[in-house]
Amino acid sequence: MAHTAMSGTGTTNGDDPLQTAVWRLRSRACWNDAAALLQERAAHEAGAALQRVALLVERCLYTEQGWAEAEDALRTAEALAQDDDERGAAACERGHLAYAATLLRVRDRSDEARSALGRAAALIAPGAAGRALLDFRRGQVAENVTGSPQAARAAYRRAHEGAAAQGDALLLSCTWRQLAGLALRDGEQAEARRGFAESLRIREELGFLVGTAPALASLAETESEPEANRLRTEAARLFRLLGGVPTWLAPRLSTVPAA
Repeated sequence: MAHTAMSGTGTTNGDDPLQTAVWRLRSRACWNDAAALLQERAAHEAGAALQRVALLVERCLYTEQGWAEAEDALRTAEALAQDDDERGAAACERGHLAYAATLLRVRDRSDEARSALGRAAALIAPGAAGRALLDFRRGQVAENVTGSPQAARAAYRRAHEGAAAQGDALLLSCTWRQLAGLALRDGEQAEARRGFAESLRIREELGFLVGTAPALASLAETESEPEANRLRTEAARLFRLLGGVPTWLAPRLSTVPAA
């Protein structure tokens, strides 16, 4: 669980008060409130329905709760999808929800995850807006479900290039983090430190508070004392501030004294 990362499709649009509010709530672990802001639109607009699903699946990954609500929202998004891009995005979300359930050992849905992401790949054209996120999620499945680090690295690199080209800073922070995790596994300490530091820098700049504690904890793995302890202490402070999310970070931070 140490190198699990949430993926994203961007941050906020300063010209859209609704999106600004959704981002602020999401970044502070208030997924229910963010999803509620989209609920009216999500009943009849595919784009809003897909965004609401993404929020609810992210909540599942961070809290290990809310699976039924995410599944219901996903079915609505699938029913509203009209074209290949929307159908592909819905399939990508289904694959991500199945991956989350498998990763967190709620239920083994690994076959469903691979099938749904494969379907998404057939619908989302290379170079399309959703392709980088799809590549990232296929990398997660390759790394954490099928145990194929080489395939994961290739997928993360494609996602990294796509996120950079699209200006998706949050997704870029995720690709930096996952590539750094693979580097650390291979004993490439300097490369891992660079990747984790870049991921942390981006998340701090974006104000993605809920994703900052995992980034701090991961960077601490590559640093020597006293810097490593400082990073763990800050990670633990944020973890407690946000009510103990992400839940899977608890074993790494539960013994860190309060700052």
